[in-house]
Amino acid sequence: MMTVKNLRKSFGEGSTRIEVLKGITLDVVKGETLALVGKSGSGKSTLLSLLAGLDRSDHGDIVVGEKNITGLSEKELTHFRAQEMGIVFQQFHLVSTLTALENVLLPLSILKRENAREKAEALLESVGLSHRAHHLPSELSGGESQRVAIARALSTSPSVLFADEPSGNLDEETGTKVMDLLFEMVKKTGTTMILVTHDPDLARRCSRTVHLEHGSLT
Repeated sequence: MMTVKNLRKSFGEGSTRIEVLKGITLDVVKGETLALVGKSGSGKSTLLSLLAGLDRSDHGDIVVGEKNITGLSEKELTHFRAQEMGIVFQQFHLVSTLTALENVLLPLSILKRENAREKAEALLESVGLSHRAHHLPSELSGGESQRVAIARALSTSPSVLFADEPSGNLDEETGTKVMDLLFEMVKKTGTTMILVTHDPDLARRCSRTVHLEHGSLT
């Protein structure tokens, strides 16, 4: 599903340059759920951003399926990410001027998928939000917003779903319900998931866990 070889990333300039990722090598198997854990500042979100094609590495390769995304142009990478990847952020990142239904519909419309509206409506129903379809994000609770974000991330049937602390902005009860839904949806669709979390209980729910410490996997 995904092969990562000798991935390196640093920030800063000159003598102040700090190497955040120090030669990450990792294989992700199709259909597995992988927890990426580590202390704050260990580079978890940086690694996720590189794997999801949101940032560029200094060195190394990221092969998704048979495509090495490190060699793609920005246009090619954007198209590949839209087709093959779904991302759920801690901060939801819904479009504030679009309704819940329109947010889920957006990536399907961009890719000109057939029966886009019907699929978006079905996804909203699957996350229990049919009755909130025409509400704006400002009219939704945090848990509802994250459920919309999950539906949007899965709308294009991505090869891999990236989730960066998806319950980190929610209270414990709401976060538990959202994560239950996320794992249920991923299992139902057979989607590969890479989950960044500091929560050991969430990590244990994944089929495998890798630890990031001082820029290296342990």
